[in-house]
Amino acid sequence: MVDFGGWDMPIHYGSQIDEHHLVRRDAGMFDVSHMCIVDLRGNQVGEFLRRLIANNVDKIKTAGKALYTCMLNDNGGVIDDMIVYNMKDEWFRVVVNAATTEKDLQWIREQAQAYLPIDINPRSDLGMIAVQGPNARQKAIKALASLVKNDNKEESQKKLSEMSPFSGIDLDSFFVARTGYTGEDGFEIAIDAEQTGNLWEALINVGVTPCGLGARDTLRLEAGMNLYGTDMDETITPLECGLAWTVAWRPAERDFIGRSALEARRDAGLERKMVGLVLLERGVLRSHQKVFCGPHGEGEITSGSFSPTLSKSIAFARVPSAVNIGNQCRVEIRDKQLLAQIVKYPFVRNGQSCL
Repeated sequence: MVDFGGWDMPIHYGSQIDEHHLVRRDAGMFDVSHMCIVDLRGNQVGEFLRRLIANNVDKIKTAGKALYTCMLNDNGGVIDDMIVYNMKDEWFRVVVNAATTEKDLQWIREQAQAYLPIDINPRSDLGMIAVQGPNARQKAIKALASLVKNDNKEESQKKLSEMSPFSGIDLDSFFVARTGYTGEDGFEIAIDAEQTGNLWEALINVGVTPCGLGARDTLRLEAGMNLYGTDMDETITPLECGLAWTVAWRPAERDFIGRSALEARRDAGLERKMVGLVLLERGVLRSHQKVFCGPHGEGEITSGSFSPTLSKSIAFARVPSAVNIGNQCRVEIRDKQLLAQIVKYPFVRNGQSCL
């Protein structure tokens, strides 16, 4: 157990490698109750979110749809990354990171002053479990069926089976989203905090294995997913951490926070970009190791680890923009410079290598 954003969290339940492979091959679950669910309600909440986040909330006009985005400061730096759900009737739900919860809430409340009345409700009464893997949805549907009211079982199972990716539904006493942080299919399930243990036991009973932070980190790295505070922070823009696709430039009149700074950075030409690395020699890539890119200069690894799926060491690195995919570089590991290949991530998706 370790401290993680003020929460006691398990690194693993026995074997980090076994847990990683179970998610890639079957189904594993993570207690993600440290993530903060925030409900936003009000007749101007849509307009507020158009200003608050870099992606465009108009993309999710239909209730149940979800959107991945970044919340930026005035300089275009990432305050946090989050998922936004359009619930219904002027009600949106955002899920933010544990370590950034307090600063996120402060920023959201400050920016909401121009759009009052907006009700900002951090849901400390909810827990959340992520069930991930090729068999995750099938097993989770079975576990949820054991907890919903008898007269709702058949209808609930049908709704869950028909859910599209990146969507969420209210179901009995649950909120179920077809989202995740592993590169596998699955659900993230919010439930009354006092009932979270019952859901955990129900998932164990249908063969879902508990997994810890170690496997969660190697899974998200293989899947090409950023970790806040490691791959990005308030000094890094989405354009420099591989998240340019989360910035909605159109319509041009939507003046989201940080837009002018981002446009200036984009138009001037970026000095750095995020790439993937695969180590070609024996060793392990870790954050903060120097990356030597020949005549283009130096970069730095932001996240690195051994990939259990690929049996290779992989990493994200922020390098000079002139560096091309397919080039080779050298990484400084324990006073030695080891050869690495520059690749396009993700490294793994749906259990299969992308290299």
